[in-house]
Amino acid sequence: MTAANFMERLHRLEQLHVEYPVYFITFCTYKRMGTLANPQIHSACMEFFAEALKWNIFVGRYILMPDHVHLFVKLPPPAENLSDWVKSFKNFLSKELRKNGTPSPHWQKGFFDHVLRSSESYSRKWLYVVENCVRAGLVKDWTAWPYQGEIHALRFDEEMRRSQTAATG
Repeated sequence: MTAANFMERLHRLEQLHVEYPVYFITFCTYKRMGTLANPQIHSACMEFFAEALKWNIFVGRYILMPDHVHLFVKLPPPAENLSDWVKSFKNFLSKELRKNGTPSPHWQKGFFDHVLRSSESYSRKWLYVVENCVRAGLVKDWTAWPYQGEIHALRFDEEMRRSQTAATG
C-alpha cells in the first residue's frame, strides 16, 4: 500500500449552515524556512488585514511563527472565498519576502482550516496557538512574542448558529 492510497486528501465542506463562519487557519513556509517572524512581515500582515476589512473579512487573533502562520478569520459566503483569500495573503507576503531577499518558493501547498463550532473551541484553539512560541522556546511567556495580536474580537454566536441550523434543517 502506497502513502497515496493510505491517506486521502481532505476536502472542504461544500455547505455551511452559519452565514459568516469563523475559521481557524494554519499555513507553512516551504520546507519550514524560518522567514516570517520579523517586523517587515508582521507589518505586511497588518496592511493585508486592514485591506481585508474592505471586503467584510475580519481577522481575529493571529500569530506569526518563524515557519508558519495561525489565525482566525471570518469571511462572507461562499466558502470558496477562504481559499481565494489565503492565496491572496500568501501572494502578498511573498512580495514582501522577495523584497527582503528571500527567493521563491515561499509556501507549502495548501493550508489547514477548521470551522469553529463553539466559543469553547475558539478559546481552546487560541490557547494552543499562543503557547506555540513558548513550546518552541522562543519566549518564556507568550505575551512577550512580538509577532501576534488580535485585529477584531471574533465571537462565536451559539444562538445565531442554532437559529440558522433550525431554519435550514
